[in-house]
Amino acid sequence: MQVEREIVFPESPAEVWEALTEPERLEEWFATEAELDARPGGTGRFRWGDGDERRATVREVAEEERLVLDWDDDGGRVVLELDEVDGGTRLRVVESTPQFGTALELRALACLQAA
Repeated sequence: MQVEREIVFPESPAEVWEALTEPERLEEWFATEAELDARPGGTGRFRWGDGDERRATVREVAEEERLVLDWDDDGGRVVLELDEVDGGTRLRVVESTPQFGTALELRALACLQAA
């Protein structure tokens, strides 16, 4: 299964990148607790208030342009691509997984937009 989403934020690519890669910023909109080493081979751990936890491995990084994570639990992959556009930054998210998980639900993106 593959889910694709796009959203335009009225922020620079650097600001959106920070919200996607800095643990403190991830905790503002995505997970209750977040750890992310945003470099190839780095790992991530995301925990939510209900105790659910997911781990990921960073596969690709092009700062302020592209981040690819492989989820450890289900073999899924999330590709985040940033493009500077008139008025801000377009974030394109493509999640492919054998079983769709909670990686970047539409509500999470809406929270990021509101942050």
